[in-house]
Amino acid sequence: MVKTYNKALRLSLRFPEPAARDCKRAPEFTPTSVVKPKSCAYHIVMACFLGGQVLMRILRNGINRQRTVEQMVAAGPLTLTPVLLTNLFAGMIFTIQTARELERFGALHALGGAFAMAFCRELAPILTAGIMAGQVGTAYAAEIGCMKVTDQIDALKVLRTDPVDYLVVPRVVACCVMLPVLTVLGLVLGIFGGAGVAFHFYDMPIEQFLDSVRSLMVLNDLIAVLIKSILFGVIVALAGCTWGLTTTCSRSVGRAATSAVVTTWVGLFVVDFFLSLMLFGGAGMALH
Repeated sequence: MVKTYNKALRLSLRFPEPAARDCKRAPEFTPTSVVKPKSCAYHIVMACFLGGQVLMRILRNGINRQRTVEQMVAAGPLTLTPVLLTNLFAGMIFTIQTARELERFGALHALGGAFAMAFCRELAPILTAGIMAGQVGTAYAAEIGCMKVTDQIDALKVLRTDPVDYLVVPRVVACCVMLPVLTVLGLVLGIFGGAGVAFHFYDMPIEQFLDSVRSLMVLNDLIAVLIKSILFGVIVALAGCTWGLTTTCSRSVGRAATSAVVTTWVGLFVVDFFLSLMLFGGAGMALH
């Protein structure tokens, strides 16, 4: 019996048990370069490919309503309070900075119009999308990344369940629905915050501020904001899901969440530039 124990001990020392997941191949994380060029290009291609898969599955299989509603409930309340507070104070800050310059030229009556042109078209959608990237995008990357390293994704495939159809499609649709709603709510609160600052600090009646907003902000501007918000929702969801699905080991789950936010912000500004050029650039709006 002693000989058998010694033999088993020698075998265990000679052939140690393998680790649950080999992490040696994972690139080292450095704070100075969260997203490396090769990794960034790879994930951009993977995000585009994943977006095509999502579109094909929506057209072919439709949308799982139950899963989508669950993701909408998880995404909406999670970001509602930060979105409202951020847009409120951003609107107040923007009003202070704009009113200071307009007052120098005697054009304080145009404060609401200037506020509408900048805050409503650009700041509200990009701020809301950025907050959703920090709250929801990181959650997607971490959740799906943990499922990947614990082989839950492979388990779905064994059960003949499409991971993209089950995990990614509901999240993309939920972000596309909730981000415009949150943007409109944040926009309304930001407008009233700006009107309050104009009334309290510059003795500008709230009705005059809102009339100035209505004079320059037309229905097509609101449509453009909704178009931006929908596309921003696609970027937030695809970035988080892509980094989660490409996670290699447990140590890279945190890195995936961080990198998802970075790539989302870069993608938001790149897409925002081309959308602004298409919708508001040139002699007229593309929606006219």
